[in-house]
Amino acid sequence: MKSPFRFCCALSLALLLVPGAALAAKITLKLGHTGSPNHHYNLTCEQFKKAVEQRSNGDIEIKVFPSDQLGNQRQLVEGAQLGTVDMVLTSDSQISAFVDSFGVLNLPYLFTDVNHVAKAMDGAAGAAFSADASQKGLVVLGYWENGFRHVSNSKRPIRTLEDLKGLKLRTPNAFVTLEAFKELGALPTPMGFGEIYSALQLGTVDGQENPIAHILTQKWYEVQKYFSLTYHQHNVEPLLMSKIVFDGLKPEYQRILIEEGKAHAPVSRKMVTDDEAGQLQKLSELIAVNKVDDLKPFQDACKPVHAKFGEKYADKIKLIRDAQ
Repeated sequence: MKSPFRFCCALSLALLLVPGAALAAKITLKLGHTGSPNHHYNLTCEQFKKAVEQRSNGDIEIKVFPSDQLGNQRQLVEGAQLGTVDMVLTSDSQISAFVDSFGVLNLPYLFTDVNHVAKAMDGAAGAAFSADASQKGLVVLGYWENGFRHVSNSKRPIRTLEDLKGLKLRTPNAFVTLEAFKELGALPTPMGFGEIYSALQLGTVDGQENPIAHILTQKWYEVQKYFSLTYHQHNVEPLLMSKIVFDGLKPEYQRILIEEGKAHAPVSRKMVTDDEAGQLQKLSELIAVNKVDDLKPFQDACKPVHAKFGEKYADKIKLIRDAQ
């Protein structure tokens, strides 16, 4: 008589030899981003993670790594292209170094408000950018939110265009952003996100430009005196996945990831919109905050940037403007 142990081993071996008899293996995906644990990047990623895991009955596990734990944004986007990184939440400006059409999204004063962003990126414009990303080995799961960018510095409040003249500002290494700040009269200085605090502290740069949440969660207010609402640029925050990794998944898993990525776009936008008023109030208790009353001189100064890149990306700019 065969022992129960030998019988079970034989049965397990038989199941492995029968196609489809064994249960599908669970998969684990790593998702990296640059935001701090309390930043809206991370909060939305955690909600996305939970939704995907629930819909897949735990067959898809997502591990979220904030604060550049897996590498900086450029490294993660490059890794996603190569298939060594599963997922990354990053900015359109960072992606533009790999998929140049994304630079269009950095054009100053292109979007009127968040509703305009939603209509464009959840519609035909977003689909066009996603097609470009796919050609470069990146799958866009959804266009999440980062808000409008503003300027902080240690020298003076920005009230007029003249106040920007000569300010050395950290910017991402994005070609449209660099051109825009040159036209605005500032001295753009590209460097990595993780280097900003020390650069501000040491006076390597006078200031930086980012959405409201970052100056709080990264504590840049400790080394800055002024924060000026310039609304000079909007940041779309695409959730990207390596096409190599994505193509290797079951269609069911692909569908869940795409559907939840898109479903969390409005979640991300609402989170940013709801939080900004309170964040601005808190920030005003820490440093001087002002709003630029007349943006027209800033917009006029940026017209050469639109002219320079407008012809090359005319089709995508039209899709964005048509979404207003």
